Amino acid sequence: MFIQQLYTSCLSEAAYYIESNGEAAVIDPLRDIDEYLQLAASRNATIKYIFETHFHADFVSGHLDLAAATGASIVYGPNTQTSFKVTVAKDGEVFKVGNLSVEVLHTPGHTLESSCYLLKDENQKPYCVFTGDTLFVGDVGRPDLAQKGEILTMQDLAGMLYDSLQTKIMPLADDIILYPAHGAGSSCGKSLGKETFSTIGEQKKNNYALNQASKEDFVKAVTEGLAEPPQYFPINAKINKEGYESLNSVLEAGLQALSVADFKQKMSDDTVLILDTRNATVFTQGFVPTSIFIGLEGRFAEWAGSLLSFNKTILLVTDAGKEKESVVRLARVGFAKFAGYLNGSFEAWQNAGEKTDLIIDVEVDELAMDIPFDENMVVLDVRKETEYADDHIAEAINIPLLNLTDPASMADFEDNQNIYIHCAGGYRSVIAASMMKKEGIHNIRNVLGGWNAIKELKDRFTIEKSVEVLN
Repeated sequence: MFIQQLYTSCLSEAAYYIESNGEAAVIDPLRDIDEYLQLAASRNATIKYIFETHFHADFVSGHLDLAAATGASIVYGPNTQTSFKVTVAKDGEVFKVGNLSVEVLHTPGHTLESSCYLLKDENQKPYCVFTGDTLFVGDVGRPDLAQKGEILTMQDLAGMLYDSLQTKIMPLADDIILYPAHGAGSSCGKSLGKETFSTIGEQKKNNYALNQASKEDFVKAVTEGLAEPPQYFPINAKINKEGYESLNSVLEAGLQALSVADFKQKMSDDTVLILDTRNATVFTQGFVPTSIFIGLEGRFAEWAGSLLSFNKTILLVTDAGKEKESVVRLARVGFAKFAGYLNGSFEAWQNAGEKTDLIIDVEVDELAMDIPFDENMVVLDVRKETEYADDHIAEAINIPLLNLTDPASMADFEDNQNIYIHCAGGYRSVIAASMMKKEGIHNIRNVLGGWNAIKELKDRFTIEKSVEVLN
């Protein structure tokens, strides 16, 4: 028996490869499938099944491309309806992978088709369970992602999730290993633990959701305090249910190398947006005007899916050699419209004598010096409302980055204002600055190091809390 967790940190997503006696299965694969193919080839194994725990909302699965490449069957749990060929398993149905057995446990609640897969070893002893978004380390899947057409409230789904956990998960032996689909940072739950695996026994003891006194208490506990799901979640769920064009086709469009002249011609189309994926500290020094910055160094795909329009065609500016990575990571969350990338990166644009833009970076001590004397200064904090509430500079305006997708959020800024933007560490603030620049607001400064740097000089600022939010 061979099991490998394949964890992708930027999406907090775990896929799994299991193998026995030359046969393999992949659970919840990402859009880019090369890693699974290479692993199977290196071990002289044939991928027989692709097990999907549910219709994922936070990424586009690689099920279709992997099935096309291997001939493997795609398996979903009961109640699954798709636009492509799948095996819809029955609750309790068993699939053989070499000498191993994989039993389907239908666990509706996160979604209606959600299912866990209980793996039994060569002696038919339950060894581990792949729980998808039904059960995480320290949490359970959010029950507010009902798909369009499903007449269910999140309370309905939470009640179903409670029943699923009580009847299918809680009876499992304590020593069974828990392998979830996500870890900390995922928006598929609200308080996921930092570990990427656990045991059933550990979760019975320490997972708040499994320790509620009643079904009513459970429903209340898992539905309270949920942030709005990212705007791309329903888009990704729809793609996973209805199908998509192959990743190779997306790469073919995205990896067209464009001369400065061709890039300039394409960017004149108002259905096109320019996305710059270079590092934040490089971007601020110079960029193609109207570019949106989302750097590969952060939670790139999630921010792209949350901030960019899926109806626009993307032109890329990347560091040399990062073109394919940029396209692949965008494709993971459903982007498929690309017009190519700027050959030679920003330097080619600059060397051609084309007009450029920049964002002025300022150190925290400069911000501290300017606050008492600049009557036109506005400090813009683009952290989440809860981050701002916990501690912020007095009189700072809070517009969370996600809210900047609405141009109306910028309508109150005036031409004579000097806007100093910060987030927690300096990544979100550069995204925000690029979005504001695109909307014609140019008198802005990016505060290097963000709140992390401001905290180091706390004695030079007046700091406040928003008690009403914290309570």
